[in-house]
Amino acid sequence: MSIDRLDARLITLVSEQSGISVVECARRLGVARATAQGRLDRLRRSGVIASEAPSIDPAALGYPLRTFCTIQIRQSIGHQRVAEGLTLIPELLELHTITGDADMMATIVTRSTNDLQRVLDLMSNTEGVARVSTRLALESHFRNRTLPLVQSAVAGEADPAPQQRA
Repeated sequence: MSIDRLDARLITLVSEQSGISVVECARRLGVARATAQGRLDRLRRSGVIASEAPSIDPAALGYPLRTFCTIQIRQSIGHQRVAEGLTLIPELLELHTITGDADMMATIVTRSTNDLQRVLDLMSNTEGVARVSTRLALESHFRNRTLPLVQSAVAGEADPAPQQRA
C-alpha cells in the first residue's frame, strides 16, 4: 500500500501517543476529524496499522533474559505441527520459519539462566524438534523499529536503494 506524508505523520502520532483520540489527532495534524478518521480506517483496513495493543516489556514483567534460538526439526513432522506444539510455551514470543542451516527461529524470554534451561528443555521435548541452538542477547539497542520504515515508505520518496552515479 502506498502512503503519503499525512499518513506517515498520522502513523507516527498514534505510535508515539498510545490511546490518542481521533479528534486530538486531527487537531495536531491540522486536518478535519473526518479526514483523520478516514485515514486511520484505511490504514487499519489495509493492515498498515496492524494493532493498537499496548507494547508489553517482558523485562518489566520479570523476564529480563532475551534469547534467540534456531531450531532444527524432523522434516517428517513439518513446520506447522512443530509450531503448534511450541505455542504451548508462554515464554516463546516469536517463531519464524527461516532459510539456511536451521528450519525455524524463535525469540524467548526467561527469568534466569535456570529458567532458560527449563524453557529450552520444553522446546527440545516438543514433538518434531531435533535440535535447539541459542544466542543470549546481552543488550538490546532497539526493537520493533518501524517508524523509520514508515518515513521511507512515503509515496514520492527517493528509491531507498538509488542507482550509483557514474
